[in-house]
Amino acid sequence: MAKVEIYTTGWCPFCRRALALLDDKAVTYTNIDIEEGRGRKRAMGLRSGGRTTVPQVFIDDRHVGGYDELQALESSGELDTLLQV
Repeated sequence: MAKVEIYTTGWCPFCRRALALLDDKAVTYTNIDIEEGRGRKRAMGLRSGGRTTVPQVFIDDRHVGGYDELQALESSGELDTLLQV
């Protein structure tokens, strides 16, 4: 199984959708709430090439984007390949 990390906030509807998609696939992930720790938003921006919106999803340290990109990967069938499920 791939290592999945997702940067979120508690109030973001797109974050909830991304987490629900991962939960539906029974994926183990690390949820990093950018509001719960100092420097988390900055770290997310550095890792994602300057993106400041949430969610930001990483699979095996590869930045795949936000919810729209995650959903597109799911729709195309590529997400399962990346997740190695």
